[in-house]
Amino acid sequence: MSLVKFKKELRTYINIQKRDFLPTFFKTGKGEYGEGDKFLGIVVPDTKKTVNKYKSILTEKNIEELIYSKWHEERFAGWYLVSIHYKKDPTYYYDFTIKHISQLNNWDLVDMIAPKVIGEYNVESSEKLFIEWSKSSSLWIRRISIMSTWPKIRKDNHKITMKIATTFLKDQEDLIHKATGWMLREVAKRDEKLVIQFISDNKSQMPRTMLRYAIERMDTKIRKKLLKL
Repeated sequence: MSLVKFKKELRTYINIQKRDFLPTFFKTGKGEYGEGDKFLGIVVPDTKKTVNKYKSILTEKNIEELIYSKWHEERFAGWYLVSIHYKKDPTYYYDFTIKHISQLNNWDLVDMIAPKVIGEYNVESSEKLFIEWSKSSSLWIRRISIMSTWPKIRKDNHKITMKIATTFLKDQEDLIHKATGWMLREVAKRDEKLVIQFISDNKSQMPRTMLRYAIERMDTKIRKKLLKL
């Protein structure tokens, strides 16, 4: 009954304009990365607001039902609940995430769960699992591999991020270039020289999107210099 009430209340925030816009924004057309995904037309703040109202009464079974919904906003709600509950029982929610990892099937879901759950749980782990994910044929698993290194970056452990970034220089997906550039930017906040050297060493093959994301927060003079390499 709680799940029924939650879904009903969530739908009170449907915005027709967003319902038309979101499928385009998330590339749901034939052959695109989000092919077939369906949207109700609810913005993230309204989804989170509704989840926060029901978070204490929605069960683990409810969460599982949500992350298997055909509606993107409901899947987001389910994964948002996982991110909220993770610290109460890290092992349970990490195992839950890995069991249902196929439902992390768009970039916003990956970017919410990969650092906060997968990365946090594996912050002291070896690189083996990250490397395994980086070799996946799945775009989303590869994105998980780089986004999950964020907690390691915060602990000044940049080795695995740089190793995966090297692998992803040859990746064909723009979403991988963006995520990799983002994590390189996080590394640069702590060790700018390391990232500048990485860019210099790989200037001939570094995707432009990855480069622009990586240098976004650097000094203007440095950015201009790196863009000219």
